[in-house]
Amino acid sequence: MKIVENRKRFFAISLVLILVGFVAMFYQGSKGNGILNWDVEFTGGTSMEIDMGEAYDHNKLNEVIFTVTGQKSPQIQDIIGTNEVALKMQSIDSKMRTDLENAIKAAFPSADVKSTSDVSGTVSSEMQQAAIKATLIACVAMLIYISIRFRDIRAGGSAIIALLHDILIVIATYAIFRIPVNNSFIAVILTILGYSINATIVIFDRVRENHDRFSSHQNAEKINKSISQTLARSINTSVTTFFTVGAIYVIGVQSIKEFALPMMVGIIVGAYSSICISGSVWYTLLPKKEK
Repeated sequence: MKIVENRKRFFAISLVLILVGFVAMFYQGSKGNGILNWDVEFTGGTSMEIDMGEAYDHNKLNEVIFTVTGQKSPQIQDIIGTNEVALKMQSIDSKMRTDLENAIKAAFPSADVKSTSDVSGTVSSEMQQAAIKATLIACVAMLIYISIRFRDIRAGGSAIIALLHDILIVIATYAIFRIPVNNSFIAVILTILGYSINATIVIFDRVRENHDRFSSHQNAEKINKSISQTLARSINTSVTTFFTVGAIYVIGVQSIKEFALPMMVGIIVGAYSSICISGSVWYTLLPKKEK
C-alpha cells in the first residue's frame, strides 16, 4: 500500500467534502434558513401532546405537519405504553396551531390534542459552552497522552488534526442533509471522537512497534507497513459497527434516525481518517531529513 505517497489525493478528497459542507451552510444561511437546522431543543418552539387513540403512521403525521407548517423535521416521540405522542417543532402562531390541530383530527379521527404550549430551548448556552469545553479538554488530554506514549508531539498533533477532520465532515453532513441539531448532536460528536481516536492509536501503536525494523529514512515505508498490518482490523471493526448502527437507522423512529445517520457517516469518516489521513499528516509533519 502507498498511503503516504498518495497523501495529497486523500487530503484533496477531505478538503472537497469539508468545502461542500461550508457551501451548504452558506447557501442555507443566504436563504434565511440558518446555516444548520437548529432543533427546538436549541432554539425553543411549540410542543403538543396528542392522544392518537390507536396505532398511527409516522410518515402520515409528518406529511400533515409539513402541509400546515412547512416544517420538514418535527420531533415526534411516542410515549411508551400508550397511544400518546409528544410533538415538538419550531414556534408557530395561534392560528397555525388551530389549523394544525384541525388537520391532525381530520387525518386521524381518533386523535385528541391534549395540550399545546411554548417551550424554551433545553440546550442552554451554558450547556453548549460545557460541551465545547469538554471537547477541548478531551482533545488536549489526548494530545498530551499520545505525545507521551509515542514520544513525539507530532503524533499527538496529527491525531488531533484527524479528529478535527472527522468533526468537520460530520458537521457538513448535518448541513447538507439538514439533520436537526439537538441533544443527539453533542452525543454524536463525542462518540465519534472516542471511536476515531481509538482506531488511530491502534495504527500509531503498530508504527511504534515497527520503529526498529526500519531506518530513520524509511518513515514512509514504516507508516505504510503499519497501516497494512492493521487494515483488516480497522475495516472489520468499522463494518460491524456500521451495520449495527445501520440496523438502528432502518428500524428506528425519526428521532433515532437523526442520531444514527450522522453516526454512520462518522464511522466511515473515522475509519477513512485513521487509515488515510492520520499517518499521512504525521509523515507530513516530520522534518525533511527524515522523509
